[in-house]
Amino acid sequence: MTLDDLLRAADEHAASDVFIQEDQVPRLKIHEQIMLFGEEALSLSQVTGLWKACGADPMIDMDKDSGLISSSGTRFRVNLHKVLGRIGAVLRRIRTDIPPLESLGAPHELLKKWVVKPYGIILVTGPTGTGKSTTLAALLNWLNQNVARHVVTIEDPVEYLFSNQMCMFTQREVGRDTPTFARGLRGAMRQAPDVIFVGEVRDHDTALTALQASETGHLVVASLHSEQVADTMERFLNLFPPDQTNLGLHLLAHQLVGVVCQKLVPNVEGRLTLLTEYLENGGAVRDWIARRDVDHIDEYMSRGSDPNSQTFLRSILDAYQSGIIDEATAIVATGNETEFRRAARGISS
Repeated sequence: MTLDDLLRAADEHAASDVFIQEDQVPRLKIHEQIMLFGEEALSLSQVTGLWKACGADPMIDMDKDSGLISSSGTRFRVNLHKVLGRIGAVLRRIRTDIPPLESLGAPHELLKKWVVKPYGIILVTGPTGTGKSTTLAALLNWLNQNVARHVVTIEDPVEYLFSNQMCMFTQREVGRDTPTFARGLRGAMRQAPDVIFVGEVRDHDTALTALQASETGHLVVASLHSEQVADTMERFLNLFPPDQTNLGLHLLAHQLVGVVCQKLVPNVEGRLTLLTEYLENGGAVRDWIARRDVDHIDEYMSRGSDPNSQTFLRSILDAYQSGIIDEATAIVATGNETEFRRAARGISS
């Protein structure tokens, strides 16, 4: 087995990552599952060849970030490292095959309406492995096909490559092109952007700078690790120190366009299907955010009277009643069997 065989398999199986260590059978990460590829362990000379192809020397270097283009033209982001003295690598496949936004199961019409706004901040949230990057890439690619914008991205790592169509993309990677998300964001505001994509809001500096960028006339699209809409407000505000909470509340209430939260669950065919919870900001919602009134936001969403809002419970029920997911999956996704059964019988809580 050659390195090209391995990278070709990563392409054919749509693997997100390739794991390589000397004297170990290589592994591919496919749909968040790590699987062995073949039965033969890679030799020291094979892994050394990969290091040298990436411009590194195992005798000198210990850790190195690099890149590699396979013989089929696929780009990989490569981290070279040592494990108890043995050399290894993790290769992240950088994708260009961005799926249509309409195919994902996200609220695509709502997202399209949000992404053409002149300023504000859009948050797509969920735990790791829930398809946030794919939704965001599909959204930006829809923009690329329909509206002329300059889009600056700050990512860690770059997961999709965009080809300029109606939009011009300036893609920057943390660690390679900019030291941090916050520094990249501050730099982006001097690069005449219309849209700034932030791969992840993970600290106070990034959160504050993202809100300031939206306040000064830019549209910011970002991801965050939170499980539900109400959690998203709290997660974002908890990034601010106590003496800046009021500032964070004021900016978030006025600059937030909307939130989409995601879950991926197995469907009846054994594949993954997307469940979403979402909320558009405006009217009374804006006042509740400003007052940090999470209970009113939850109650408002549960009523189901706003077409621009949906709870996870409603998404789960729709998928279950349409035969997309089975009862066991629906109960696990709800997290409360009694609540699911009451809702399935049409009994509001």
